Amino acid sequence: MRVTSKGQVTIPRDLRELAGIEPNSEVVFTLEDGRIVLEPKARAFKSAERARLDRFVETLDRLEGTGDATLDAEAVMAMTRDRDQ
Repeated sequence: MRVTSKGQVTIPRDLRELAGIEPNSEVVFTLEDGRIVLEPKARAFKSAERARLDRFVETLDRLEGTGDATLDAEAVMAMTRDRDQ
């Protein structure tokens, strides 16, 4: 497969169908480990959201057990209300 002088390539039909790329749909290019990855925009959005959720869960896992179990909600609210501005 050749790249044109404008940087264009034709994605073979069977690959477009397997990837779920429809005519006139939008795609997203990303670079992963030196490889160019092409995917439908909707799937890329879902992948990004999943990665963000995974990072959030990892952060929660790291924080688990680090709180002060002796504080109740009222004590936390008092601390946040009464801080100096």
